[in-house]
Amino acid sequence: MSALREVADAVEPSLLPYRVAELPPPRFEGLRAFALEAVYEGFLLHYGESRAFQGMDADLRLLAGDTLYALGLDRLARAGDLEAVAELSDLISACAQAEAEGRPEHAERLWHETAGRLGESPPK
Repeated sequence: MSALREVADAVEPSLLPYRVAELPPPRFEGLRAFALEAVYEGFLLHYGESRAFQGMDADLRLLAGDTLYALGLDRLARAGDLEAVAELSDLISACAQAEAEGRPEHAERLWHETAGRLGESPPK
């Protein structure tokens, strides 16, 4: 099972009706892939088009994005991977700033850099 499918299946039950049936290939592979996919989906729900969920109004998208941020960070924290928690927390903040400043291309670069530092395959 892909990490993206695992994320889509692991969300809060109230979000399950919004899952996309056919998911694209995951963007990340490796030991931290679940957390990266969850946080990336949270980012997309806040600032773009989710690959895994559809049909939410703006308020629910924001709440669902926060839920996915928490899901990814919680998985890492439970595994004791505090280095990755810190990296992804910083990434969430830096991407929010880049989006607020109208620099989405900077956010994409941040994703590539963070995935590399975490030893994962960067976004495709």
